[in-house]
Amino acid sequence: MSLTRTLFDDDHRLFRESAAAFVDREILPRAEEIREARRIPAELWLTAGEMGFLGVAVPEEHGGSDVDFRYNAIFNEELSRAGMAYSSSFTIHSDVCAPYLTRLTTDEQKARWLPKFCSGEMITAIGMTEPEAGSDLQGLKTTARRDPAHPGEWVINGSKTFITNGAHAGMVIVAARTATDPKGRGISLFAVEEGMEGFTRGRKLHKVGQHEADTAELFFENVRVTDDALIGEVDRGFHHMMEHLAQERLGSSISNLANAAHILGVTLEYIKSRKAFGRPVGTFQNSRFLVADLQTRVDVTQAFVDRCIEAHVAHQLSAVDAAKAKWWSAEVQNVVIDACVQLHGGYGYMEEYEVAHAWMDARVTKIWAGSNEIMKEIIGRDLGLGEVRP
Repeated sequence: MSLTRTLFDDDHRLFRESAAAFVDREILPRAEEIREARRIPAELWLTAGEMGFLGVAVPEEHGGSDVDFRYNAIFNEELSRAGMAYSSSFTIHSDVCAPYLTRLTTDEQKARWLPKFCSGEMITAIGMTEPEAGSDLQGLKTTARRDPAHPGEWVINGSKTFITNGAHAGMVIVAARTATDPKGRGISLFAVEEGMEGFTRGRKLHKVGQHEADTAELFFENVRVTDDALIGEVDRGFHHMMEHLAQERLGSSISNLANAAHILGVTLEYIKSRKAFGRPVGTFQNSRFLVADLQTRVDVTQAFVDRCIEAHVAHQLSAVDAAKAKWWSAEVQNVVIDACVQLHGGYGYMEEYEVAHAWMDARVTKIWAGSNEIMKEIIGRDLGLGEVRP
Protein backbone atom coordinates (compact mmCIF):
# COMPACT_ATOMS: atom_id res chain seq x y z
CA MET A 1 0.00 0.00 0.00
CA SER A 2 1.44 3.36 -1.04
CA LEU A 3 1.85 6.36 1.24
CA THR A 4 -1.15 8.69 1.39
CA ARG A 5 -0.72 11.76 -0.80
CA THR A 6 -1.07 14.87 1.36
CA LEU A 7 -1.33 17.72 -1.14
CA PHE A 8 -5.10 17.51 -1.74
CA ASP A 9 -7.95 18.62 0.54
CA ASP A 10 -11.64 17.71 0.57
CA ASP A 11 -12.52 20.19 -2.19
CA HIS A 12 -9.84 18.68 -4.40
CA ARG A 13 -11.18 15.20 -3.74
CA LEU A 14 -14.69 16.27 -4.75
CA PHE A 15 -13.27 17.77 -7.92
CA ARG A 16 -11.50 14.48 -8.65
CA GLU A 17 -14.78 12.61 -8.36
CA SER A 18 -16.28 14.94 -10.96
CA ALA A 19 -13.25 14.62 -13.26
CA ALA A 20 -13.26 10.84 -12.93
CA ALA A 21 -16.97 10.75 -13.78
CA PHE A 22 -16.30 12.85 -16.90
CA VAL A 23 -13.65 10.39 -18.06
CA ASP A 24 -15.74 7.32 -17.23
CA ARG A 25 -18.94 8.63 -18.78
CA GLU A 26 -17.82 10.79 -21.70
CA ILE A 27 -14.50 9.34 -22.89
CA LEU A 28 -14.05 5.66 -22.10
CA PRO A 29 -17.28 4.42 -23.77
CA ARG A 30 -16.23 6.22 -26.98
CA ALA A 31 -12.50 5.53 -26.84
CA GLU A 32 -12.29 3.35 -29.95
CA GLU A 33 -14.51 5.67 -31.98
CA ILE A 34 -12.42 8.71 -31.02
CA ARG A 35 -9.17 6.88 -31.76
CA GLU A 36 -10.36 5.96 -35.25
CA ALA A 37 -11.55 9.51 -35.94
CA ARG A 38 -8.11 10.82 -34.89
CA ARG A 39 -9.54 13.82 -33.09
CA ILE A 40 -11.35 14.64 -29.88
CA PRO A 41 -14.90 15.63 -30.92
CA ALA A 42 -16.07 19.21 -30.47
CA GLU A 43 -18.93 18.15 -28.21
CA LEU A 44 -16.46 16.62 -25.75
CA TRP A 45 -14.69 19.97 -25.46
CA LEU A 46 -18.04 21.68 -24.86
CA THR A 47 -18.95 19.17 -22.16
CA ALA A 48 -15.59 19.69 -20.47
CA GLY A 49 -16.22 23.43 -20.59
CA GLU A 50 -19.73 23.10 -19.20
CA MET A 51 -18.39 21.03 -16.29
CA GLY A 52 -15.78 23.70 -15.49
CA PHE A 53 -12.64 21.76 -16.39
CA LEU A 54 -11.20 24.15 -18.98
CA GLY A 55 -11.14 27.39 -17.03
CA VAL A 56 -9.78 26.37 -13.65
CA ALA A 57 -7.02 29.00 -13.92
CA VAL A 58 -9.20 31.72 -15.47
CA PRO A 59 -10.72 34.59 -13.42
CA GLU A 60 -14.37 34.12 -12.50
CA GLU A 61 -15.47 37.26 -14.35
CA HIS A 62 -14.40 35.61 -17.60
CA GLY A 63 -16.08 32.27 -17.00
CA GLY A 64 -13.45 30.42 -15.00
CA SER A 65 -13.09 29.35 -11.39
CA ASP A 66 -9.62 30.81 -10.64
CA VAL A 67 -8.43 28.01 -8.37
CA ASP A 68 -4.95 26.67 -7.68
CA PHE A 69 -2.89 24.40 -9.93
CA ARG A 70 -3.76 21.29 -7.92
CA TYR A 71 -7.09 21.25 -9.74
CA ASN A 72 -5.24 21.25 -13.07
CA ALA A 73 -3.16 18.34 -11.79
CA ILE A 74 -6.24 16.33 -10.82
CA PHE A 75 -7.92 16.80 -14.20
CA ASN A 76 -4.65 15.87 -15.88
CA GLU A 77 -4.30 12.68 -13.83
CA GLU A 78 -7.84 11.55 -14.54
CA LEU A 79 -7.49 12.22 -18.27
CA SER A 80 -4.29 10.17 -18.28
CA ARG A 81 -6.31 7.10 -17.30
CA ALA A 82 -8.06 7.37 -20.65
CA GLY A 83 -4.82 7.90 -22.53
CA MET A 84 -1.96 10.31 -23.04
CA ALA A 85 -3.66 11.98 -26.01
CA TYR A 86 -6.46 13.30 -23.79
CA SER A 87 -4.17 14.75 -21.17
CA SER A 88 -1.99 16.23 -23.92
CA SER A 89 -4.84 17.86 -25.86
CA PHE A 90 -6.82 19.23 -22.94
CA THR A 91 -3.82 20.43 -20.94
CA ILE A 92 -2.24 22.20 -23.92
CA HIS A 93 -5.41 24.28 -23.75
CA SER A 94 -6.04 24.60 -20.01
CA ASP A 95 -2.49 24.37 -18.60
CA VAL A 96 -0.15 25.62 -21.33
CA CYS A 97 -2.13 28.27 -23.21
CA ALA A 98 -4.14 29.53 -20.22
CA PRO A 99 -1.27 31.37 -18.45
CA TYR A 100 -0.44 33.33 -21.60
CA LEU A 101 -4.05 34.43 -21.93
CA THR A 102 -4.61 35.26 -18.27
CA ARG A 103 -1.28 36.89 -17.36
CA LEU A 104 -0.06 38.59 -20.53
CA THR A 105 -3.23 39.96 -22.10
CA THR A 106 -5.08 43.26 -21.84
CA ASP A 107 -8.55 43.55 -20.31
CA GLU A 108 -10.00 43.82 -23.81
CA GLN A 109 -8.23 40.65 -24.94
CA LYS A 110 -9.38 38.77 -21.85
CA ALA A 111 -12.99 39.76 -22.46
CA ARG A 112 -12.70 38.76 -26.13
CA TRP A 113 -11.06 35.37 -25.73
CA LEU A 114 -11.46 33.89 -22.27
CA PRO A 115 -15.24 33.20 -22.14
CA LYS A 116 -14.99 31.06 -25.30
CA PHE A 117 -11.79 29.50 -23.96
CA CYS A 118 -13.58 28.37 -20.78
CA SER A 119 -16.69 27.11 -22.55
CA GLY A 120 -14.77 24.97 -25.04
CA GLU A 121 -16.12 26.94 -27.99
CA MET A 122 -12.59 28.06 -28.84
CA ILE A 123 -9.88 25.40 -28.65
CA THR A 124 -6.35 26.75 -28.36
CA ALA A 125 -2.88 25.61 -29.40
CA ILE A 126 0.62 27.00 -29.06
CA GLY A 127 2.89 27.32 -32.09
CA MET A 128 6.50 27.07 -30.98
CA THR A 129 7.98 24.06 -32.79
CA GLU A 130 9.17 24.47 -36.36
CA PRO A 131 10.59 22.01 -38.91
CA GLU A 132 14.11 23.18 -38.04
CA ALA A 133 13.55 24.39 -34.46
CA GLY A 134 12.27 21.93 -31.90
CA SER A 135 13.77 22.27 -28.44
CA ASP A 136 15.92 25.17 -29.72
CA LEU A 137 13.52 28.09 -29.37
CA GLN A 138 16.29 30.48 -30.34
CA GLY A 139 16.27 28.97 -33.82
CA LEU A 140 12.77 30.17 -34.76
CA LYS A 141 12.45 31.27 -38.39
CA THR A 142 8.81 32.37 -38.43
CA THR A 143 8.79 36.17 -38.66
CA ALA A 144 6.41 39.00 -37.85
CA ARG A 145 7.26 42.33 -39.49
CA ARG A 146 5.58 45.67 -39.06
CA ASP A 147 4.02 47.03 -42.22
CA PRO A 148 5.25 50.64 -42.67
CA ALA A 149 2.30 51.38 -44.93
CA HIS A 150 -0.20 50.28 -42.27
CA PRO A 151 0.79 51.41 -38.76
CA GLY A 152 -0.35 49.02 -36.09
CA GLU A 153 -0.26 45.99 -38.38
CA TRP A 154 2.09 43.00 -38.51
CA VAL A 155 2.69 40.51 -41.32
CA ILE A 156 3.49 36.93 -40.24
CA ASN A 157 5.30 34.42 -42.45
CA GLY A 158 6.56 30.97 -41.61
CA SER A 159 5.44 27.52 -40.53
CA LYS A 160 5.02 25.34 -37.45
CA THR A 161 4.89 21.57 -37.04
CA PHE A 162 3.89 18.93 -34.47
CA ILE A 163 1.22 21.32 -33.11
CA THR A 164 -1.19 19.57 -30.75
CA ASN A 165 -4.79 20.74 -31.35
CA GLY A 166 -3.43 22.37 -34.51
CA ALA A 167 -5.97 20.91 -36.92
CA HIS A 168 -8.99 22.29 -35.06
CA ALA A 169 -7.76 25.15 -32.90
CA GLY A 170 -9.77 28.35 -33.09
CA MET A 171 -6.69 30.26 -31.91
CA VAL A 172 -2.99 29.53 -32.05
CA ILE A 173 -0.47 31.44 -29.93
CA VAL A 174 2.33 31.86 -32.47
CA ALA A 175 5.94 32.58 -31.57
CA ALA A 176 7.54 34.74 -34.26
CA ARG A 177 10.81 36.57 -34.61
CA THR A 178 10.32 40.33 -34.53
CA ALA A 179 13.98 41.37 -34.23
CA THR A 180 17.42 39.95 -34.86
CA ASP A 181 19.23 39.04 -31.66
CA PRO A 182 21.95 36.40 -31.33
CA LYS A 183 20.90 35.62 -27.76
CA GLY A 184 17.43 34.52 -28.80
CA ARG A 185 15.55 37.60 -27.71
CA GLY A 186 13.52 39.50 -30.25
CA ILE A 187 10.64 36.98 -30.32
CA SER A 188 7.03 38.05 -29.87
CA LEU A 189 3.78 36.13 -29.38
CA PHE A 190 0.68 36.67 -31.51
CA ALA A 191 -2.84 35.26 -31.46
CA VAL A 192 -3.63 33.93 -34.93
CA GLU A 193 -7.28 33.02 -35.23
CA GLU A 194 -9.15 30.62 -37.45
CA GLY A 195 -10.26 32.22 -40.70
CA MET A 196 -7.49 34.81 -40.97
CA GLU A 197 -6.36 35.18 -44.57
CA GLY A 198 -3.08 33.40 -45.21
CA PHE A 199 -3.40 31.08 -42.20
CA THR A 200 -3.70 27.49 -43.44
CA ARG A 201 -3.34 24.06 -41.94
CA GLY A 202 -1.30 21.33 -43.57
CA ARG A 203 -1.80 17.64 -43.17
CA LYS A 204 -2.99 16.17 -39.92
CA LEU A 205 0.11 14.24 -38.93
CA HIS A 206 -0.19 10.48 -38.49
CA LYS A 207 1.78 9.65 -35.38
CA VAL A 208 2.96 6.30 -34.04
CA GLY A 209 0.70 6.80 -31.02
CA GLN A 210 -1.73 9.25 -29.43
CA HIS A 211 -4.05 8.99 -32.41
CA GLU A 212 -6.85 10.78 -30.59
CA ALA A 213 -4.85 14.03 -30.49
CA ASP A 214 -4.98 16.01 -33.71
CA THR A 215 -1.45 17.12 -34.49
CA ALA A 216 -0.88 19.33 -37.50
CA GLU A 217 1.40 21.48 -39.60
CA LEU A 218 0.50 25.17 -39.71
CA PHE A 219 1.43 27.70 -42.40
CA PHE A 220 1.43 31.49 -42.31
CA GLU A 221 1.67 33.33 -45.62
CA ASN A 222 1.43 37.08 -45.23
CA VAL A 223 -1.01 36.73 -42.34
CA ARG A 224 -1.98 40.22 -41.21
CA VAL A 225 -2.68 40.88 -37.55
CA THR A 226 -3.06 44.11 -35.64
CA ASP A 227 -1.48 45.21 -32.38
CA ASP A 228 -4.45 43.81 -30.47
CA ALA A 229 -3.29 40.31 -31.46
CA LEU A 230 0.02 40.79 -29.63
CA ILE A 231 0.26 38.74 -26.42
CA GLY A 232 2.69 40.23 -23.91
CA GLU A 233 5.46 42.63 -24.85
CA VAL A 234 7.14 43.08 -28.22
CA ASP A 235 10.48 41.23 -28.39
CA ARG A 236 9.88 39.64 -24.96
CA GLY A 237 8.27 36.43 -26.19
CA PHE A 238 11.33 34.30 -25.45
CA HIS A 239 11.24 35.43 -21.82
CA HIS A 240 7.49 34.87 -21.64
CA MET A 241 7.94 31.31 -22.92
CA MET A 242 10.75 30.59 -20.47
CA GLU A 243 8.56 31.81 -17.60
CA HIS A 244 5.78 29.39 -18.53
CA LEU A 245 7.75 26.31 -19.58
CA ALA A 246 8.10 25.10 -15.97
CA GLN A 247 4.32 24.66 -15.71
CA GLU A 248 4.21 22.87 -19.06
CA ARG A 249 6.94 20.48 -17.96
CA LEU A 250 5.30 19.89 -14.62
CA GLY A 251 2.04 19.10 -16.41
CA SER A 252 3.91 16.63 -18.61
CA SER A 253 5.37 14.99 -15.50
CA ILE A 254 1.93 14.62 -13.95
CA SER A 255 0.44 12.93 -16.99
CA ASN A 256 3.50 10.71 -17.55
CA LEU A 257 3.31 9.33 -14.04
CA ALA A 258 -0.47 9.01 -13.84
CA ASN A 259 -0.54 7.07 -17.10
CA ALA A 260 2.27 4.77 -15.95
CA ALA A 261 0.56 4.14 -12.61
CA HIS A 262 -2.72 3.31 -14.35
CA ILE A 263 -1.14 0.86 -16.79
CA LEU A 264 0.81 -0.78 -13.97
CA GLY A 265 -2.47 -1.28 -12.11
CA VAL A 266 -4.09 -2.83 -15.19
CA THR A 267 -1.08 -5.12 -15.61
CA LEU A 268 -1.10 -6.18 -11.97
CA GLU A 269 -4.69 -7.38 -12.33
CA TYR A 270 -3.82 -9.14 -15.59
CA ILE A 271 -0.91 -11.15 -14.14
CA LYS A 272 -3.03 -12.25 -11.20
CA SER A 273 -5.40 -14.06 -13.55
CA ARG A 274 -3.32 -14.89 -16.66
CA LYS A 275 -1.79 -18.35 -16.31
CA ALA A 276 1.39 -19.90 -17.66
CA PHE A 277 2.59 -23.42 -16.83
CA GLY A 278 -0.54 -23.94 -14.77
CA ARG A 279 -0.13 -20.95 -12.42
CA PRO A 280 -0.78 -17.18 -12.52
CA VAL A 281 2.02 -15.23 -14.22
CA GLY A 282 2.24 -12.96 -11.20
CA THR A 283 3.25 -15.80 -8.89
CA PHE A 284 6.62 -16.32 -10.57
CA GLN A 285 9.53 -14.75 -8.71
CA ASN A 286 10.59 -12.75 -11.78
CA SER A 287 7.14 -11.20 -12.01
CA ARG A 288 7.03 -10.36 -8.30
CA PHE A 289 10.49 -8.79 -8.36
CA LEU A 290 9.77 -6.86 -11.54
CA VAL A 291 6.44 -5.45 -10.33
CA ALA A 292 8.02 -4.56 -6.97
CA ASP A 293 10.67 -2.59 -8.88
CA LEU A 294 8.10 -0.84 -11.06
CA GLN A 295 5.78 0.08 -8.18
CA THR A 296 8.70 1.50 -6.21
CA ARG A 297 9.75 3.65 -9.17
CA VAL A 298 6.20 5.00 -9.50
CA ASP A 299 5.80 5.70 -5.78
CA VAL A 300 9.17 7.41 -5.34
CA THR A 301 8.62 9.51 -8.46
CA GLN A 302 5.15 10.45 -7.25
CA ALA A 303 6.64 11.87 -4.06
CA PHE A 304 8.94 14.16 -6.05
CA VAL A 305 6.24 15.24 -8.52
CA ASP A 306 3.86 16.00 -5.65
CA ARG A 307 6.54 18.13 -4.04
CA CYS A 308 6.96 19.98 -7.33
CA ILE A 309 3.21 20.60 -7.48
CA GLU A 310 3.29 22.05 -3.96
CA ALA A 311 6.25 24.26 -4.90
CA HIS A 312 4.45 25.46 -8.03
CA VAL A 313 1.31 26.34 -6.07
CA ALA A 314 3.56 28.39 -3.76
CA HIS A 315 5.22 30.02 -6.82
CA GLN A 316 8.54 28.41 -5.88
CA LEU A 317 9.05 25.77 -8.60
CA SER A 318 12.37 26.30 -10.36
CA ALA A 319 13.03 25.54 -14.02
CA VAL A 320 15.65 23.03 -12.90
CA ASP A 321 13.30 21.05 -10.67
CA ALA A 322 10.66 21.08 -13.42
CA ALA A 323 13.30 19.68 -15.80
CA LYS A 324 14.15 16.93 -13.30
CA ALA A 325 10.50 15.97 -12.95
CA LYS A 326 9.90 16.02 -16.69
CA TRP A 327 12.78 13.81 -17.82
CA TRP A 328 12.65 11.40 -14.92
CA SER A 329 8.88 10.85 -15.11
CA ALA A 330 9.16 10.23 -18.86
CA GLU A 331 11.95 7.72 -18.24
CA VAL A 332 9.98 5.94 -15.51
CA GLN A 333 6.84 5.90 -17.64
CA ASN A 334 8.61 4.25 -20.56
CA VAL A 335 10.39 1.70 -18.34
CA VAL A 336 7.14 0.81 -16.59
CA ILE A 337 4.98 0.49 -19.69
CA ASP A 338 7.60 -1.46 -21.64
CA ALA A 339 7.79 -3.93 -18.75
CA CYS A 340 3.99 -4.11 -18.66
CA VAL A 341 3.97 -5.09 -22.35
CA GLN A 342 6.44 -7.86 -21.51
CA LEU A 343 4.28 -9.09 -18.64
CA HIS A 344 1.30 -9.31 -20.99
CA GLY A 345 3.30 -11.53 -23.33
CA GLY A 346 2.10 -11.67 -26.93
CA TYR A 347 -1.17 -10.02 -25.98
CA GLY A 348 0.75 -6.91 -24.99
CA TYR A 349 1.54 -6.38 -28.66
CA MET A 350 -2.09 -6.57 -29.75
CA GLU A 351 -3.89 -3.28 -30.44
CA GLU A 352 -7.06 -4.34 -28.67
CA TYR A 353 -5.13 -4.32 -25.39
CA GLU A 354 -4.85 -1.04 -23.52
CA VAL A 355 -1.20 -1.64 -22.70
CA ALA A 356 -0.25 -1.70 -26.39
CA HIS A 357 -1.76 1.74 -26.99
CA ALA A 358 -0.11 3.09 -23.86
CA TRP A 359 3.25 1.78 -25.08
CA MET A 360 2.88 3.58 -28.41
CA ASP A 361 1.57 6.73 -26.73
CA ALA A 362 4.37 6.99 -24.17
CA ARG A 363 7.45 7.06 -26.38
CA VAL A 364 7.08 10.72 -27.33
CA THR A 365 7.16 11.90 -23.72
CA LYS A 366 10.95 11.65 -23.75
CA ILE A 367 10.95 14.09 -26.70
CA TRP A 368 8.23 16.70 -26.25
CA ALA A 369 8.13 19.62 -23.78
CA GLY A 370 11.89 19.73 -24.26
CA SER A 371 13.75 16.48 -24.96
CA ASN A 372 15.20 14.55 -22.04
CA GLU A 373 18.66 15.47 -23.28
CA ILE A 374 17.79 19.17 -23.04
CA MET A 375 16.42 18.61 -19.53
CA LYS A 376 19.72 17.04 -18.47
CA GLU A 377 21.58 19.95 -20.03
CA ILE A 378 19.54 22.39 -17.92
CA ILE A 379 20.26 20.40 -14.78
CA GLY A 380 23.95 19.98 -15.59
CA ARG A 381 24.46 23.67 -16.20
CA ASP A 382 22.76 24.43 -12.89
CA LEU A 383 25.37 22.22 -11.24
CA GLY A 384 28.09 24.50 -12.58
CA LEU A 385 29.02 22.26 -15.51
CA GLY A 386 28.44 24.66 -18.37
CA GLU A 387 30.32 24.25 -21.62
CA VAL A 388 33.91 25.48 -21.44
CA ARG A 389 34.96 27.37 -24.54
CA PRO A 390 38.65 27.71 -25.48
